[in-house]
Order: sequence, then structure tokens, then C-alpha cells
Amino acid sequence: MQYHYTVPGDDITCAGKASSEIKKVLQRLGIEPGIIKRTAVAMYEAEMNMVVHAGGGTADVMIENDAITIIMKDNGPGIENIELAMQDGYSTAPEIAREMGFGAGMGLPNMKRNSDDFRIESEPGKGTTVTMKIRIQGTSS
Repeated sequence: MQYHYTVPGDDITCAGKASSEIKKVLQRLGIEPGIIKRTAVAMYEAEMNMVVHAGGGTADVMIENDAITIIMKDNGPGIENIELAMQDGYSTAPEIAREMGFGAGMGLPNMKRNSDDFRIESEPGKGTTVTMKIRIQGTSS
């Protein structure tokens, strides 16, 4: 099963719609609740980063028997120092995002924590692609 979403970059209230829809799909498939939670958290964090930092992007989700693969791609400014950006609490979020309760510097670390496999590719001026894989240990169906 494959799903494709556009993550709009001009409306912070739209962030999280794709992860919410994937959560519902996984529930219908009978995926274990812990796997659903990890998937939803990782994907939501990526969506928020796209909205706050990159002006939106795309989300592609592949659900297979043994894993959920999420590919989040944007054409934003890219990440200059990935090692620094992966540190808990590091943030380049604008003040307006912080005033709304976002930009605490937990997005990338939370994505990695909730993924079994995590890869980030970024080039300043050309955007960022985050690939996350979450293994499915079992289903209830």
C-alpha cells in the first residue's frame, strides 16, 4: 500500500493531517498500537518541520507486511549542520512558531527515536529528505 500527501507550507493548522490519516489506515489494518504511535509521532514531527522551516513538502508512505517506510521531502533551505540539528533542544524555528508552542528542537531527535531506521539527507539551498522505517512486529488481525 502506498500513500502520497502534499504538506502545505502556508498554514500551520494543516500540519499533522497526513500523519493523522496514516494513523487511521494503520488502525484499520490492525497494526499494534505501539507501532501506530511511533509512526504517527515520527511523521507528525516531520510535517511540523516542513511547515515551520521549509514551506511544506511531500510525504510518501509505504506500508508493507514487515515495515512502514515514510519519506518526507521538501525543497526548503536545507540543514547546514545535521549533527547540530539532531541535538535535543537545538532549534532554528522563527519566533512566531515558538510563540505557538512549536520549535522546541525535538523534531529531528523524536523522528529518530521513533524510527528503527532513520536517514536524513540535506543540502543547503536544495532541501531535505528524511527517510524513516518502522518495523512491524505483529498485527492484531
